[in-house]
Amino acid sequence: MTIKDWPSRERPREKLLHHGPAALSDAELLAILLRSGRRGQDVVSLARSALATLGGLRGLLEAPPAGLSRAGGLGPTAYATLSAALELSRRYLYATLERDGPLENPDAASHYLVARMKAYRREVFGCLFLDTRHRVITFRELFYGSIDSATVHPREVVSACLELNAAALILAHNHPSGVAEPSGADTAITRRIVDAARLIDVRVLDHLVVGEREAVSMAARGLL
Repeated sequence: MTIKDWPSRERPREKLLHHGPAALSDAELLAILLRSGRRGQDVVSLARSALATLGGLRGLLEAPPAGLSRAGGLGPTAYATLSAALELSRRYLYATLERDGPLENPDAASHYLVARMKAYRREVFGCLFLDTRHRVITFRELFYGSIDSATVHPREVVSACLELNAAALILAHNHPSGVAEPSGADTAITRRIVDAARLIDVRVLDHLVVGEREAVSMAARGLL
């Protein structure tokens, strides 16, 4: 039996149209993206199997093409579809930052930064550049490190501020370990950047440390 043989109210696409996406399970949402199953296995069963094998939704979305094919039985087309869907969600969060106007608290940026940076396997340091009204100009990744460190140069942060005519910054970097706990090195580089930015009248509003599920605000911790 294929999905076409199912009662219409049980088919994922029709269920979404009638009840909204929140009514669907992860497997049903994934089935809509995959569109078709394979011989002897309908698309919902394929989606359930892939999710179970790869450790759930996060494991599936973060799997490389070879891992997706080997463990989940999904080929390059499925990988491209899932990667596009994930990138669209990140861009939606970024568009929300731009649309909502001035950033009033670190929560407004943390959702986007967690979505963008949590899956990185090496340390990445970036800046959210803001104008005089604290509206988003752009987010730019500036430095890349090994699994446990990144070499950050304050002068390059200052140079980017001048290029973009930024008036304020939110710094961000990820911890590949998944633990969003600021280190002594994080505090030291933050203070160096704060001092360097002050020379050109740019204010550092926060430094967010991105972990697996959250971003810790160093401003809220009194570490700026």
